[in-house]
Amino acid sequence: MQQIHILLVDDNEGDILLTREALDDARIINKISIANDGVEAISFLKKDPPFRDTEMPDLILLDINLPKMDGTEVLSIIKNDPELKRIPVIMLTTSSSEKDILASYDNHANCYITKPVDLDRFMDVVRTIENFWISIVKLPKIAS
Repeated sequence: MQQIHILLVDDNEGDILLTREALDDARIINKISIANDGVEAISFLKKDPPFRDTEMPDLILLDINLPKMDGTEVLSIIKNDPELKRIPVIMLTTSSSEKDILASYDNHANCYITKPVDLDRFMDVVRTIENFWISIVKLPKIAS
């Protein structure tokens, strides 16, 4: 099975831990990088120091409610950049606001998922994301 590099952009340490655990439980080979705010995510993707030698992710899991720069702004920057726009971005957030959903799709999110509050359902959602985006979908190779 191919290795996939996932960039998880989230400021909630509990959600980061649960997402990592769910991805590890699925036993699908992947590499996970973490950005804790929107500015760090863009620096990572643009390979600004200290991220100069990082490899480009194959998939981005992006929260909306982030410090420094919100997820909708991050998404807009990604999808308007010729070198980044092909990376699939999954909005994975606690927000179920219609305004946030519309803004995400207006900025070309590949899908929008509201994080369940229940631990078991959250784990199921992450496993489903991983199974679909790794086992079924053919991802583009992004130059590092």
